[in-house]
Amino acid sequence: MATETVEIQRSGSTYQITRFILLRLLGIVYAVAFLVAAQQLIPLIGSHGLLPVDLFFQRVHDALGSDWTGFLKVPSIFWIDHSDTALLVVSWTGFALACIVVAGFGNSIIFAVLWFLYLSTVHVGQDWYGYGWESQLCETGFLAIFLAPFLDPRPFSKSPVPVPVIWLFRWLLFRLLVGAALIKLRGDSCWRDLTALYYYFETQPCPNPLSRWFHFLPKPILQFGVLFNFLAELIAPWFIFWPRIARHIAGTIIALFFGALIFSGNLSFLDWLTLVPVVACFDDSFWRRLLPRRWIERFTPVSLRWGIPRLVISWLLVCVVGALSIRPVLNLIGEHQIMNTSFDPFELVNTYGAFGSIGREQYVVVFEGTDAELPYSDADWKEYPYRGVPVNLKQMPPIVAPYQLHFDWQMWFAAMGTINEYPWTIHLVWKLLHNDPLALQLFASNPFPDHPPRYIRAVWYKYKFAPPENSEGRWWEREKVGDWFPVISLDDRRLAHWMELEGWKTE
Repeated sequence: MATETVEIQRSGSTYQITRFILLRLLGIVYAVAFLVAAQQLIPLIGSHGLLPVDLFFQRVHDALGSDWTGFLKVPSIFWIDHSDTALLVVSWTGFALACIVVAGFGNSIIFAVLWFLYLSTVHVGQDWYGYGWESQLCETGFLAIFLAPFLDPRPFSKSPVPVPVIWLFRWLLFRLLVGAALIKLRGDSCWRDLTALYYYFETQPCPNPLSRWFHFLPKPILQFGVLFNFLAELIAPWFIFWPRIARHIAGTIIALFFGALIFSGNLSFLDWLTLVPVVACFDDSFWRRLLPRRWIERFTPVSLRWGIPRLVISWLLVCVVGALSIRPVLNLIGEHQIMNTSFDPFELVNTYGAFGSIGREQYVVVFEGTDAELPYSDADWKEYPYRGVPVNLKQMPPIVAPYQLHFDWQMWFAAMGTINEYPWTIHLVWKLLHNDPLALQLFASNPFPDHPPRYIRAVWYKYKFAPPENSEGRWWEREKVGDWFPVISLDDRRLAHWMELEGWKTE
């Protein structure tokens, strides 16, 4: 019958509060992600950015033969318009909608718009958006479309929660955690011999003020930390599908684990985003113990029954996710596991993993400029400080997360590679030689506020935490390893040649 409804819940197994918290937390992550895009897309991929998006679209068009084929392979709203104005309009629109969600007003339509706007941004972000949490936000945001009330945007919606979607959030969490655990066990011996945390806090991309404290903890505690890592990533995930008590215990362990990660470093919004599916481990019986009674009463649904259309859509989504999960699962159990990879153009079901290998030393590339007529090593070289990556030995690491410093993260990777692997650094040097205001936005300050330097170079350093009790008040110690980028000026023909090869604008 058309009016037939289906009983989906038993007494005490509702998810009204769970849905409210989950969607609000996702709204916070979306707001941060779109704010980052609004503030950083122009210097990174704008028309005069380090990796201009117009060149990206032209290369995709040339490789695939048409814009339509390009859209099918790389879905993005920016195929319509990828001007600087379009980048800002999409970013600020996403931020505004995310703020509406955080305020408590959200439905499937709003979450669908947020999902496609962010998917569009990720697909044109190039090197800057190649991290696992970007595709993770796309997948999480897609599931949220079906969890949210279809039309009702009110904070305390009376529509029942589709439980199959709650289970899909748990399936996402399972793949996230088990994938991360397996990539660690397969990737680096320091995870197997419990020494990974001897290095992790010091060598992560953007340490925070507590990272040094964690780094100097006694080694038995750090070894226990590795064991707790595997408890949360390898053992607890198997219990998130169990009955209530086991599921709540597993969810609590996982939440504590990601809370520790939030306190110990600046891992962008990764840990905050992963807490979103963790919320799905808890039903309303858990939240009723924490929230005031007057709040709980507002979450009581009109009915615990939902109609056939919602039932069909939810189970159709389960079938789609199940089919798209085949390749990620095969990758998960395969001998040659790869992490942070999408197998479909809409990034609906992906593979994940983090810190499969841990660097034993922290390398930093420091750009320097000078006004000297001759660029000798004893000239007055001035450093360009990053916003998150360490440069000044006496500067306390900042608190950045959940904000994402895309440039700093890429420079962390670049310090483990070469110019040839990160050719956009050539474009950066050209811009620094012109005191380009967009490029300088990426740094904490400009050592040449009145005029551009004559020469630029990049020096390769090895950094390590200074002991907390040192008398000089230093946070870091460093030693020079060598030159990472050669001394160069605007008169150097190599620079013009590189710019021409890459198609970057020189006017």
